[in-house]
Amino acid sequence: MIFPEGTCTNRTCLITFKPGAFIPGVPVQPVVLRYPNKLDTITWTWQGPGALKILWLTLCQFQNQVEIEFLPVYCPSEEEKRNPALYASNVRRVMAKALGVSVTDYTFEDCQLALAEGQLRLPADTCLLEFARLVRGLGLKPENLEKDLDKYSESARMKRGEKIRLPEFAAYLEVPVSDALEDMFSLFDESGGGEIDLREYVVALSVVCRPSQTLATIQLAFKMYGSPEDGSIDEADLSCILKTALGISELTVTDLFQAIDQEERGRITFDDFCGFAEMYPDFAEDYLYPDQTHSDSCAQTPPAPTPNGFCIDFSPEHSDFGRKNSCKKVD
Repeated sequence: MIFPEGTCTNRTCLITFKPGAFIPGVPVQPVVLRYPNKLDTITWTWQGPGALKILWLTLCQFQNQVEIEFLPVYCPSEEEKRNPALYASNVRRVMAKALGVSVTDYTFEDCQLALAEGQLRLPADTCLLEFARLVRGLGLKPENLEKDLDKYSESARMKRGEKIRLPEFAAYLEVPVSDALEDMFSLFDESGGGEIDLREYVVALSVVCRPSQTLATIQLAFKMYGSPEDGSIDEADLSCILKTALGISELTVTDLFQAIDQEERGRITFDDFCGFAEMYPDFAEDYLYPDQTHSDSCAQTPPAPTPNGFCIDFSPEHSDFGRKNSCKKVD
């Protein structure tokens, strides 16, 4: 028996299935479970009540009902045998239809990204979740890309802010031009002119690869944006770095920059930033979005009005990326 979601959700939708069970390309027997009790004390999610509380509430019920439905055996087509991801997606669609729920292209890793502990917590409207999905869609695995971040950053640093077009971006990633690549490209094409700054891609990739290592991402960004003389950056560079690291379009960094730049040189180094971050670990809440952090962060959002709320920003109405154009970072 295989549970292809790879985690526990609140049963309001089916997230992306892991492709491992579908790689052999053999027929599978989909099975769906329903818990018709009015009060759901069965569903357990890691952001909801603890397992012991769930067990206690379940034992307090007079009866607990479960319905098990065996769907028709699903035999893959030749195309599905060659493409496990497509096979998994089609089986998921059949199971979702039987359950009467929606599907979402988010994965367990996306929720880990949104809830990662760090000095820069992703806001609810971040586009980095869509970026992470597109990275996987291109066949690029963040866990494998992390070791190549220095190589990517060095290539981006050599550009010194020179914009590149889609064909060059494809060559940089060593992937063919595709709809997924165009969607990713559009996330960084702020002006709509068909050009992007490669450094922004590397910053976003660093966040996705190591979401809890804020300072490592900032240090990597300083290496790319810093001046050749002393590695310092100005306020405009800091704004670009932090907007990209948070995956948002608007951000005011003036107060933060002035707080770090005590000597009023108009430029700061990574050592300046690191020292300030050590003194004020909550600098993001105090200087970047003091009125938004506690209300908009996915990690801080109250549970959804559904059984053991998963993460409210992962509900299907927020995940139409596969059915419409990707929003740009500046939308």
